[in-house]
Amino acid sequence: MPAPLPKKPEQKLYQADVTALSSEGRGVARVDNKAVFIDDALPGDTVLFHYTRRKRHYDEGVMDTVVAPSPERVEPACRHFALCGGCCLQHLAGAEQIKVKQTQLLEDLTRIGGVTPEQILTPVTAGQWGYRRKARLGVRYVIKKGRLLVGFREKQGRYIADLSRCEILHPAVGLRLQALRTLIQGLKAYAHIPQIEIAVGDDRAALVFRHLQPLEAEDLDRLRQFGRWYALGIYLQPGGMDSVTPLWPEDPRLSYRLPAHGVEIRFLPTDFIQVNADINRRLVDLVMKLFDPQAGEHALDLFCGVGNFTLPMARAFGHVTGVEGDSGLVHRARDNAAHNGISNAAFHTWDLNMDMRQQPWWPGAIDKVLLDPPRTGAREAVTALAGMKPTRIVYVSCNPATLARDADILVHQHGYRLSSVAAVDMFPHTAHVEGVAVFDKA
Repeated sequence: MPAPLPKKPEQKLYQADVTALSSEGRGVARVDNKAVFIDDALPGDTVLFHYTRRKRHYDEGVMDTVVAPSPERVEPACRHFALCGGCCLQHLAGAEQIKVKQTQLLEDLTRIGGVTPEQILTPVTAGQWGYRRKARLGVRYVIKKGRLLVGFREKQGRYIADLSRCEILHPAVGLRLQALRTLIQGLKAYAHIPQIEIAVGDDRAALVFRHLQPLEAEDLDRLRQFGRWYALGIYLQPGGMDSVTPLWPEDPRLSYRLPAHGVEIRFLPTDFIQVNADINRRLVDLVMKLFDPQAGEHALDLFCGVGNFTLPMARAFGHVTGVEGDSGLVHRARDNAAHNGISNAAFHTWDLNMDMRQQPWWPGAIDKVLLDPPRTGAREAVTALAGMKPTRIVYVSCNPATLARDADILVHQHGYRLSSVAAVDMFPHTAHVEGVAVFDKA
């Protein structure tokens, strides 16, 4: 059980029975007929807690003591769990985590979208440790502690947690936080490196060092040596995202493979890719199964990124058109198509918040569509697509609320059926919920 968070001596403790889990991963109880969101509490717990904030319609608190634990409460694997804000559900059994996420997905579809799936598919799950291949770590030298900190922010969000290792980061980085801290503290510019971006491919991990002043030759040599020693690609970022350049080696190429589809996808360390490699492979496999592609069909992939779904789709469909708002990602997608010998996929740059149907590249008749939008969802794209009447839309969502909103549009305004839904555990030990939904033309 994690160590209790410190409390002020004068704070009064209250007892509560926790009955639910919020979308942020906090326990939900009712005290004096008012909802209280309690950090570190789980459904089924009876806890003592103290209030941290009182509002008109709900209150907030932090657990002090577990009086009677939930049967699903487990010992967190990470020694830093009580402090670090990188994940909030390590104290909940893994099988229960995905049940909670599936429940939230289904409740949002019903409450926000007014829709119910005809079929609930088996959740997409994989290993729960060392899975995270994209992350951003904070760096700060704390004068009062006389040491440099590298890690995620603390649970309250103000300070960087003092971490020695991370159990959810890919081991190439997660087990080397102490070595990384020693490296930076030995640099002359140690006080001018605020963050490190992590990106991990199948064969190599890379670190992008943000630095606020030019680095001297001695510091550059230390960074190169660190990269050689740990077989890590080293990048520098002196300014914005377009300033990222490799330091060692000259071309620290990153890539991952989708074996079932004969595809290798190359990417830059700052590109968007799915955080969890194992889940991504299973997710692509599921999406292709749900599509039931036919050789002569024309498919559309919106928010296509570097081609994660587009290229496997091109192996099975007659033709695929990928559309993405980031021109750099579109460039990488085209390169990936060439790298894989794929000639039946075309890629275009377009703001998908705007109607695309008048663009010269618009394919016209579309049989099936993949949507993989950001957290804001795909309201405009959904409206445009409905007029084209594709027979099937597969929607990969990282936000149940906007999926539910868009499902409302498709089902109640444009005559689609919500055929099936699956929860996706892309971020184990966090409250983050993802899902896949299939819409068929009624």
